[in-house]
Amino acid sequence: MPVLAPENRTVQHPLVKYAAEIGWTLLPANEALNMRKGESGMLLRGVLRERLLALNPGVVNEGNVDEIIGKLDSVRADIEGNAEILDWLRGKKSVSVQADKRQRNVILIDFQQPATNVFHVSTEWDYTNGQHTNRADVMFVINGVPVALVETKRQGRRDALDDGFKQVRRYHSETPELVATPQVFDVNQIVDFYYGPTWNLDRKALFNWKDEEPGNFERKVKAFFDHARFLRMLGEWIVFFRKDDELRKIVLRQHQTRAVGKVVERAFDEERRRGLVWHTQGSDKTFTMIKVAELVLRSAGEKPTVLMLVDRNELQAQLFDNLRSYGLDYEVATSKERLRELLRKDQRGLIVSMIHKFDKADANLCTRDNVIVLIDEAHRSTGGDLGNYLVGALPKATLIGFTGTPIDRTAHGGGTFKTFGVDDKKGYLDKYSMKESIEDGTTLPLRYSLAPNDIRVPRDQLEKEFLGLAEAEGIADIDELNRILDRAVNLKNFLKGDDRVAKVAAFVAEHFRTNVDPLGYKAFLVGVDREACALYKQALDKHLPADWSTVVYTSAHNDEAPLTHYRLEDAAEKQVRKLFAKPGALPKILIVTEKLLTGFDAPILYCMYLDKPMRDHTLLQAIARVNRPWENEAGKRKPSGFVVDFVGIFEKLNKALAFDADEVETSIVEIGVLKDRFAEIMRHDAQPYLKLCRKPLDDKGVERILEHFSDPNRRDAFFKFFEETQELYEVLSPDAFLRPFIDDYGRLAGVQELLEDSFGHKDFRYRDLAEKTALLVRERVESYGLRAATAPVSIDEKTLDALKSDTDPKASRVLNLARSLKESVEKARAEQPFLVPIADRTNAVLERFSDRQISTQEALLQLKRLVEEFLSAQAEQKTSGLQDSAFTVYWALKRDGVPKARGLAVALDAAFRRSSSFRDDAEAMRNLKAEVYKLLLPAVGKGKMVDLADRLIYLWRPSTP
Repeated sequence: MPVLAPENRTVQHPLVKYAAEIGWTLLPANEALNMRKGESGMLLRGVLRERLLALNPGVVNEGNVDEIIGKLDSVRADIEGNAEILDWLRGKKSVSVQADKRQRNVILIDFQQPATNVFHVSTEWDYTNGQHTNRADVMFVINGVPVALVETKRQGRRDALDDGFKQVRRYHSETPELVATPQVFDVNQIVDFYYGPTWNLDRKALFNWKDEEPGNFERKVKAFFDHARFLRMLGEWIVFFRKDDELRKIVLRQHQTRAVGKVVERAFDEERRRGLVWHTQGSDKTFTMIKVAELVLRSAGEKPTVLMLVDRNELQAQLFDNLRSYGLDYEVATSKERLRELLRKDQRGLIVSMIHKFDKADANLCTRDNVIVLIDEAHRSTGGDLGNYLVGALPKATLIGFTGTPIDRTAHGGGTFKTFGVDDKKGYLDKYSMKESIEDGTTLPLRYSLAPNDIRVPRDQLEKEFLGLAEAEGIADIDELNRILDRAVNLKNFLKGDDRVAKVAAFVAEHFRTNVDPLGYKAFLVGVDREACALYKQALDKHLPADWSTVVYTSAHNDEAPLTHYRLEDAAEKQVRKLFAKPGALPKILIVTEKLLTGFDAPILYCMYLDKPMRDHTLLQAIARVNRPWENEAGKRKPSGFVVDFVGIFEKLNKALAFDADEVETSIVEIGVLKDRFAEIMRHDAQPYLKLCRKPLDDKGVERILEHFSDPNRRDAFFKFFEETQELYEVLSPDAFLRPFIDDYGRLAGVQELLEDSFGHKDFRYRDLAEKTALLVRERVESYGLRAATAPVSIDEKTLDALKSDTDPKASRVLNLARSLKESVEKARAEQPFLVPIADRTNAVLERFSDRQISTQEALLQLKRLVEEFLSAQAEQKTSGLQDSAFTVYWALKRDGVPKARGLAVALDAAFRRSSSFRDDAEAMRNLKAEVYKLLLPAVGKGKMVDLADRLIYLWRPSTP
């Protein structure tokens, strides 16, 4: 079994202690194990049984309670089963009640009266499915059903949170039964506390739990696991939905739950009837709206009417998909007449409509005051007369606008704030800014670069025909933008000139090949109109394979060549959208002009080649397509979104984006600023590190580097420094600007790789280096001399003699010996599994040494003992006469000081052989454990029996024939 790490004392115990202080009853691991009937069980069956009977009088009885538990225990170990468990927890599952001759819902959790539930927290929750065994650090259980899994990591480990997240991912693949019932998981340290939904393993679904007092671990734990709040999360904030025919899961984030609470409260406020929810692009406003609708409709009292309004067919179709997958009933106002009919006849429940159907609507269609209107993209939906018709038709309704791009610079201007912000001092009911979203990891920062002058629009022409036009200010709709551009004849002619199109296409092709495609990302090329898209497709095909790019635009019946060449039927366009979002699939570039610039979400989209004049909402919505977080299977993360501006819009960014200047300047940064920062880092911050590795290094030079960074504070400072440097390099490279810095940066990257390899216990090289940096290190590492630290030593008697005579211990020797010992164990583990615990203990020594809990001399002494054990075990195994499998058991017993270890090992090995299918068969596992316990009990006693049995099961492998 895995060796217990120091985090059990420093993080796990405080977490459990704080949970106990707010009403979670601590259940020792051994008691929990008995209550769930062993490691292949998940439910605290006795507790669950008692609560089902107590909460469901007349529904659950002695005759059907075990059947209900059986259904819970046998759900599929996948996302479908997890969704079924949540339905049980929310009281949506039913049983047949003969006395009533009907189905009655079963209450598993009392959400209204938290005190009637039983709350447990337990540690070291081992689970085995016969093939794999995993251990959750902490498990939170309500009424006998596990609801939250926690991985605790020791403070100070730089990669601890990532490691914890990777462990949770491993649980899903190896022991999915362990996460079949828990609805959320947490990964935390004393400082950091992150949470996410089970069965959603995208890194972007892991969120920082924010508190008013950052860094207060006690407050974070007590706030997150507060009974009322936690039950509300289970009951309301977890959402299952289908996308692309796959079931998916999210948990609403804090900015969403905060906004939902405020909007629901405003919906029933008799005095205030307006509200603006200003959540930046990419913050999932749609699910916030859907949750508001659900909670308002579920409220007690007279059933209200909720209208959800959108302003585009594309957004309406997206909303329909989400509502259907969410399971919320709704009525569609398919026409203006149908909308009037629904309102006149006092339709209750949810109505979905497009905003334009209120055009010329009659006054006072519905005068009730419990009508709540939720308006998506409110910055453009209520412009002009539509807003007046809406208010006139529903004079007493509560109007809530949702937007990511409000029109005004200040909270008290016109437009969105004037329409919806009148009831709030700041002009909005709730705000989630670009800056806050980036800090949370909900979205990424945006970087931009200006294209070369010879293909950029002349400044005076851009100002005269676009930026300087009063009617272009506050553009909220792509159709409105197109009408303005249609009048800019000279500007459009310049953009679509044959020579310029050819140059832009050549630039895009080269940039994509060198800057985007090697990273596995994809791109948009945005043309000024549909004709420009067709022209760019023709020009781009001269430089890139034709199947790399696809044009997506709305076709018209009177289209002529070349527009007709790239027409896509609906089914083909749907397929293109799906394939574009997938890594490695074609197409890699979409050429667009209006479609996909709003609402389309493809996180793999990294770069936008912008060749269409845009501003305000249309610009921000378009460039927000590239700011979605993305992580590949190897754990590499998209650092930012990137825009190459061929128009020159970004030269006057504050004019083009008429919003809060601080928001814009901190969230959207020009590439030149990044270059200046990179140069500053390399010329100043990097110099102390470069002094350590300036010349080609021999083994002594590598030793000096490792000795210098044996101090964990120095390592952490370097890692923080290199993280920023590497992100800048990844965005900038390749660029001639980097040429003077390339050798020095490569050395720094080599040091980073050396430290990760030496101190980080990594499974393979270059794992933590970004793509371009890893390539640079692979090409140049030999010239830097950093391979010197990687040559392993042989684990033999000569090495042992050298250790005994070593009078000048060095950090590099500790690191190299530890790595060599682990590699030797790994090579031998298939035939000599008895050596595996040596690797576990080597990791423990290395971790303590890396954290300066033990000195270099003490670390070498402990490793020397492990080398002695390694050699001793191999030597005794050769003369023991025991098969490999029996010797594995014998060696474990001997190390534990068990008397008569040899005879007991033979008996235990025979038991293992009789149940050799135990890793694939849960019943065989139960039988094996029963027999192993019976053999171990008289030899080691009840106190040591379970732990020793677990370790033997973990180690035992059948002997090689």
